[in-house]
Amino acid sequence: MSPLGIDVTLGEVAASLVLVALAIAVSLWRRTELEQEIAIAVVRSMVQLIAIGYVIQAIFDEDSLVLVFALITVMVVFGAFTARRRAKRVPDAFWPLLVALGVAGAMTLGLVIALGVFEPEPRYLVPVGGMVVGNSMTAAAVALNRLGDEMTDRAGEIEATLALGATAAVAAAPSLRRSLRSGTIALVDSTKTTGLIFFPGTMVGMLLAGADPVDAVRLQLILLWVLLGSVALSALIATSLAYRNFFTPAHQLREPPEP
Repeated sequence: MSPLGIDVTLGEVAASLVLVALAIAVSLWRRTELEQEIAIAVVRSMVQLIAIGYVIQAIFDEDSLVLVFALITVMVVFGAFTARRRAKRVPDAFWPLLVALGVAGAMTLGLVIALGVFEPEPRYLVPVGGMVVGNSMTAAAVALNRLGDEMTDRAGEIEATLALGATAAVAAAPSLRRSLRSGTIALVDSTKTTGLIFFPGTMVGMLLAGADPVDAVRLQLILLWVLLGSVALSALIATSLAYRNFFTPAHQLREPPEP
């Protein structure tokens, strides 16, 4: 039995594959052709979580903030590469994404430590850092995906605005607003419905571990608000940097990249 009162056996993990089989069965029935993707997702999640479990255990054993910084840096880099694949219409999207995730992660964790919300210890920074980078990556990817669509679909309107003497920033402003909204609205909506439609993962985990419900609620509120800040920051930085790649230094709209 673990210290938190939860003891999950390999047999119980294996039994949960019944739900994966159900998902594959639905895909076969409705011919969505997602069977291979589901299988790959299951295998990758298992391998990745087992590997990261050993890494986190090593970091906890060493109790080293240097290792925490190294782990979060790796998360940021891989997150930028992953998000770049969703922003195919944005030229050179990797660097805006890397800066956005790095700044959002550093500022968010720095603020929660400075405000005394969490202690500067690996057991706090590793899980919170992972949540921050993961949610920031999703928000930045969605925002840049929308930005690429906006800048491509509105090319004629943007060029007309530029021809009237507007700067690139003015011509791209409507697209930036819509892109920023797209990147943040999902978390805003889920935050609105927390406790009514669904229980967030952290709260569920603490309740399963036997924690007091009030303590679980307080921690979940902190994490929700931390994620709101990081998501807004990452989407803002990513779009503010990436839109410039659509224009020349002379404020002319570049030709769209080849697909």
